[in-house]
Amino acid sequence: MAFRTALQHLGKAPHLSLGSLRFASSSFRASDLTIKHSKSTKPKPDSSSLVFGKHFSDHMLTIHWSESRGWDVPYIKPFENLSLHPASSVLHYATELFEGMKAFRGVDNRIRLFRPMLNMHRMLRSAERSCLPLFDQSELLECITKLVEVDQEWIPYTTDASLYIRPTFIGTQPSLGLSRAQHAMLFVILSPVGPYFSTGGFTPVSLLADPNFIRAWKGGVGAFKVGGNYGPTIALQDEAQNQDCQQVLWLYGDEEEITEAGTMNLFIYWTNKRGEKELVTPPLDGLILPGVTRQSLLDLAQEWGEFKVSERTVRMRELLEALESGQILEVFGAGTACVVCPVGSVLYRGKTYKIPTTKNGPAMRFHKELTDIQYGRKKSNWTQVVI
Repeated sequence: MAFRTALQHLGKAPHLSLGSLRFASSSFRASDLTIKHSKSTKPKPDSSSLVFGKHFSDHMLTIHWSESRGWDVPYIKPFENLSLHPASSVLHYATELFEGMKAFRGVDNRIRLFRPMLNMHRMLRSAERSCLPLFDQSELLECITKLVEVDQEWIPYTTDASLYIRPTFIGTQPSLGLSRAQHAMLFVILSPVGPYFSTGGFTPVSLLADPNFIRAWKGGVGAFKVGGNYGPTIALQDEAQNQDCQQVLWLYGDEEEITEAGTMNLFIYWTNKRGEKELVTPPLDGLILPGVTRQSLLDLAQEWGEFKVSERTVRMRELLEALESGQILEVFGAGTACVVCPVGSVLYRGKTYKIPTTKNGPAMRFHKELTDIQYGRKKSNWTQVVI
């Protein structure tokens, strides 16, 4: 029941919900998977000095699709460059989507995935929104699981690192006409990763809030994990770094609604005007990505039952007023890459606002709870054991 509820929550977005989602009438099958092992293996990087997304494992998964033939058989093969027609629709019209998930080597040396079907469901929603062919989520997850098994030695032997899994789906239609792709390719690559931020694990980050720029808009694709949401944000990310900030606090509209922090979902823990301890995060109204980690924090908070949990719009002026009155207890981001990351300051309209952090607050507790589950220190039905 909890799993179904989480799927429904992830499916909340204008015009696309779990109830309306069309499922594939035909799909590739994991039972047809072909594996070609690499004749040589690359040296594994030192897990203590991993840079996010810079190293890649020995193999990859590819599955081709065409309107005339349907899905080809899934294929695990040695990692290699892609060959694309110069007119491929992904290169011109961004017909592309991706997912981000991880495999963890536990304290018992078992390899686990964390709530992987939520990623599969979100990927299917993104495929429908991008007019790319649908697929059976369970079959794709089984193929990914096999890829992780093949490259299991790339999963770091430490609880300070993990194996990042990047499923990607692109339109390969060789035409400059703007239309639904008649050719597509789904592929998955693996990358061993350490902490997302260069400052390390649970270290507060600084944010730049500039209302002149927005990440997504209502009626757009902010609720879907598509590449077009990310590339245009690099310019402001660079500007944030120029102003000694690490990430961007994205605001929306004349009311300056708080949406996301860089690529993280944002949470505010405060004492509200009624004197209650409350955890607040922006709602799934089409502006933000329905994160798997976000959903997990909400599920944990409801399970704890120790403070009020709200999904509602918070405006920048409300955050500043709460800071001034001492109501803010902590602010933090959450996502697959960073898990949980506290926010230490926000630069807004030329002024830096310090954000308090709580040594034993919900952020630290969430981080510990999730990583305990992911690395097998705590038993949970949120993990799927691969090996």
